Amino acid sequence: MRIGSISVGLDCMGMSFDYGPAADKADMIELIRAAVEKGINFFDTAEVYGPFTNEGLLGVQLTSYRYS
Repeated sequence: MRIGSISVGLDCMGMSFDYGPAADKADMIELIRAAVEKGINFFDTAEVYGPFTNEGLLGVQLTSYRYS
């Protein structure tokens, strides 16, 4: 068996949907930053989690990594 790449992920559903009220945006942006610094390289999002809410949070934080 050959493994081409390995992803370590973060499930983003709880950031804006399902587990009670949406979490604080600033806290979730900080969580994404900490995840990237610890090597997370896969973020599970879906439109059903609150249309484009999690993608927006990811965009805010990951933009700073765009060219690094």
